Amino acid sequence: MKYPQLADEVTMLKAAHITPVEHGVANLVNRVLTAAQVSELQAQVRKVHIDEKLIQYIAALVHETRLNASLYLGASPRASIAVMNCAKATAAINNRDFVTPDDIVTMLPHVLRHRIMLTPEREMEGISTDEVIAEILKSVEVPR
Repeated sequence: MKYPQLADEVTMLKAAHITPVEHGVANLVNRVLTAAQVSELQAQVRKVHIDEKLIQYIAALVHETRLNASLYLGASPRASIAVMNCAKATAAINNRDFVTPDDIVTMLPHVLRHRIMLTPEREMEGISTDEVIAEILKSVEVPR
């Protein structure tokens, strides 16, 4: 997503000045689900099965971010939990009650991208976090 144009940002500031943000958001966002529906979907995701080998796979992938020489800062254990939950949600969206390695591979860049930090040297070389994540995915064996 790009930054807004200057005129658009001025309009946003004026709107925030007139209407407090917490009240203004309610007028800008249309409700898609109720709180009860969100809770039900979360409960469905919690029921999605994930094999022990896939849990170990997630942990190994995230652990590798802490060892990778291209990274100044690796991902935390909360990232592991987020990868697992996103993989489970992906399975549920695809009408499955179980996680596959592809669910993890698909979600890993989205979850880790903002949770890791490149070393200054890699940043100056133009390496991206996505490239490092792809390297980590290649270095960790996919469970069978």
